[in-house]
Amino acid sequence: MGRLFAVGIGPGDEKYMTGEAVAAIEESEVVFGFGTYAKLLEERFPGKDYRVSGMGQEVLRCREALLYASKPGATGCVISSGDAGIYGMTGLLYELSEEFEDVEIVTVPGISAFISGGAVLGAPCMNDFCVISLSDHLTPPETIKKRLRAACDGDMVICIYNPMSKTRPGHLKMACDILLSGKDGGTVCGWVRNIGREGTESRVLSLRELRDEKLDMFTTVFVGNSQTVVIGSKMVTKRGYEVDRT
Repeated sequence: MGRLFAVGIGPGDEKYMTGEAVAAIEESEVVFGFGTYAKLLEERFPGKDYRVSGMGQEVLRCREALLYASKPGATGCVISSGDAGIYGMTGLLYELSEEFEDVEIVTVPGISAFISGGAVLGAPCMNDFCVISLSDHLTPPETIKKRLRAACDGDMVICIYNPMSKTRPGHLKMACDILLSGKDGGTVCGWVRNIGREGTESRVLSLRELRDEKLDMFTTVFVGNSQTVVIGSKMVTKRGYEVDRT
């Protein structure tokens, strides 16, 4: 059987990659991925056959990878930023795998943005949290709104992926308006851009201020719950421990 790794490369910098991810890429002869992510690997893993494709070509990319791996003895990988099983390519590979019964798919976990971004901000996910993408490319807008309202009702810490783009400039404002209907405007929030890459930026701010921020697809947003506070300059969600300050 051929082997195809579904690899989460984390934010992109080698220090954020797991040893298993590094080993999988080194073992692979061909690397399939979105061009931006492939460029992050070229210096660390030279000599690989990089086959890149753009946004919207995910099905074609995964089918091409499976077709390659269906050759006896072939080994390749499909890369995703963060974790390949969180908004990545793993699920799609399994959906298509019924056409390629002679391919072994091996899932290799990576560090997702809610983990690496949370580390930059402090400790925002210390209690129950959820992750919601504002991209309506594959999810209906009403479903996104329903999930935002449910997370707000549950007083969850909310990690928001894909907060806005050139074609979706008003999605973050929409999300904040929904959250402001059930959360205090002073709720502690934060965002991190270009996590783990050159030019990393971050800010801790209120939900009211977040509404008017100009962010992009490379930014992860964190909306705190009723127990989230600012300690020093860090965003921290209290777990509920009794802390004796005497």
